[in-house]
Amino acid sequence: MADSAWQYSKNDEGIGTLSLNVAGRSANTLSIAVLEALGEVLQQLEADPPRGLLIRSTKPSGFIAGADINEFARVASEEEAVQMVRRGQRLFDRIEALPCPTAVLLRGFALGGGLELAMACTYRVAVDDGGLALGLPEVQLGIHPGFGGSVRAVRLLGVRPAMEMMLTGRTVRADKALRMGLVDRVVGADQGEAACLELLRQRPPRHQPPLLERLLSWPLVRGQIARLLRAQLRAKVKPDHYPAPYALVDSWVESGAHGPQAFEVEALSVGRLFRTGTARHLVRLFLLQDRLKALGGKDTAAAPVRRVHVVGAGVMGGDIAAWCALRGLDVTLQDRTAEQVQPALSRAATLFDKRLRDPAKRAAAAARLQMDVAGNGVATADVVIEAIYENLQAKHDLLQRLEKTMKPDALLATNTSSLTLESLTTVLQSPERLVGLHFFNPVAQMPLVEVVSSANTSDAMRQAAVRFARQLDRLPLPCKSNPGFLVNRVLAPYLLEALIALEQGVAPELIDLAATDWGMPMGPIELADVVGLDVCSKVGEIVGQLSGREPPLPLTRIQTLIAAGKLGRKTGQGFYTWVDGKAVKVRMDRRQVPADLQDRLILALVNESKACEREGIVADADLIDAGLVFGAGFAPFRGGTLAWSRDTGVTQVTQRLAQLALTHGARFTPDAGWSA
Repeated sequence: MADSAWQYSKNDEGIGTLSLNVAGRSANTLSIAVLEALGEVLQQLEADPPRGLLIRSTKPSGFIAGADINEFARVASEEEAVQMVRRGQRLFDRIEALPCPTAVLLRGFALGGGLELAMACTYRVAVDDGGLALGLPEVQLGIHPGFGGSVRAVRLLGVRPAMEMMLTGRTVRADKALRMGLVDRVVGADQGEAACLELLRQRPPRHQPPLLERLLSWPLVRGQIARLLRAQLRAKVKPDHYPAPYALVDSWVESGAHGPQAFEVEALSVGRLFRTGTARHLVRLFLLQDRLKALGGKDTAAAPVRRVHVVGAGVMGGDIAAWCALRGLDVTLQDRTAEQVQPALSRAATLFDKRLRDPAKRAAAAARLQMDVAGNGVATADVVIEAIYENLQAKHDLLQRLEKTMKPDALLATNTSSLTLESLTTVLQSPERLVGLHFFNPVAQMPLVEVVSSANTSDAMRQAAVRFARQLDRLPLPCKSNPGFLVNRVLAPYLLEALIALEQGVAPELIDLAATDWGMPMGPIELADVVGLDVCSKVGEIVGQLSGREPPLPLTRIQTLIAAGKLGRKTGQGFYTWVDGKAVKVRMDRRQVPADLQDRLILALVNESKACEREGIVADADLIDAGLVFGAGFAPFRGGTLAWSRDTGVTQVTQRLAQLALTHGARFTPDAGWSA
């Protein structure tokens, strides 16, 4: 076992300790090799069982992050998927059947297969150091727990708590984990092993869910509970878009989590899900996310950013500043007056209240964000971010002033959403230091940051910007400077088509319904309200002028609203009325949606994505898909615009575009990239 990821030892009491440390990985994962090595250890434990067994990770990052997702992508058939699942099930069954009690120490994360292993143990002890995250997030990969987790979760927690955790994929923190019975003890950072040993010596009864939760799995009650669960799911996702949560409910209905047949039902269900398009796309997006994270590199010689100065305390600038402070950076926020900065500080306080449970940590984050009307923070900042309104002359004036005051090695960034870097650097003495750092709204929720560079941008500054995005726990997408970069450029024709349909008399609710029925998380009209009609209009105008794309008819509806000060959600009125942050919509019959509207909207996105691929705006088609999913919320289960076009067939896509061009105009002419 010298070279194994698993190391076993036994103390003088006869209690064994099984430690996991997967070499060369920052986090433990359950690859085939790691599972095979576990099987060898279990043979030894079955032949010579200890008095009790403590299972732990020796990695500081956490226990086990789940299965190795790279191996998921290589599963070639449903049968292969079922065999992979059964292998994991058998190993965890052997842990549960050991003739000695087992206790697992959970520090940091225990996710997916990691938590499934923990649930096969007799006891679970959690360390509450602020970083605990326990969860079964498999639905986010288009499957559901398969190493016995969907069965053991119900047996351990009861139907409702188990289903809530599995159907949402959300992680559970220490206090909730203890309340629901997911863990038996919650202890301080230096008490974990002692608590495990105490449980192994005392051998209290295993946790059982309350009687009511156990009764809900009875056959006479199961169907009624399933109907409620499916109704809740239908309000959020469609079964043909995301089949995994529905399959999870179906598996429970079939077996009730009772008897050995429950595990076979689980295995067959996961096997079927593995080969769905949804699972294939979600696994690919997970790996693309890892690819973007890796762009930050591991340059240990590069000093991390300590101080950030943001100019512009509007929604974007203020929220960027707040996010930087939340991530531990010292931030100064500048605008023309204190009255313009104060709303951003109030929004920041709301963010800190939501994200930080500890009052001391909330106070520390607030202290890191300082109003700086005079702009004194520019001289000491490691990163200076320009986030004022989209006006070329105003940005020129500001960038010139900033360049004169900044440290020579500081990063100068613009959050422009549409102007090219080439147009901004004409006034700079050192154009090589300017990069684009384009965040998306809302900053605290959208994971992508476009890192934009021009031919002038130095490699050192570009890489520094990528590292900074990773320091902020964001996904950096390197982008070539062009009107709208990637995401806004692709969104522009989509939003434009929605506004054209609006001018043609289609109700905003029907336009949004066409998009959400297809799988978009939000319709384009509602999206325009969320972004702000003034912002949409300005960005669309700039992108349209620079790209030569102009609307075929006047867009009077949006201009009338802007003139009246009705700018969308931020003013409470736009295309919709907004109450408590939600759009008030008239209920519509989807049969009223024009027959070709869905194609007009989606193919506008897809055609522009192909143009971006042809022009090399990002490195490859995979990164276009990643940008649209993580930056614009493009339907994840479809894998991205170009993945969808491959699934649909290039011939079918181009033929439909040609038909739309005949009916609606040259804006639908298939891009030359389709024939490349």
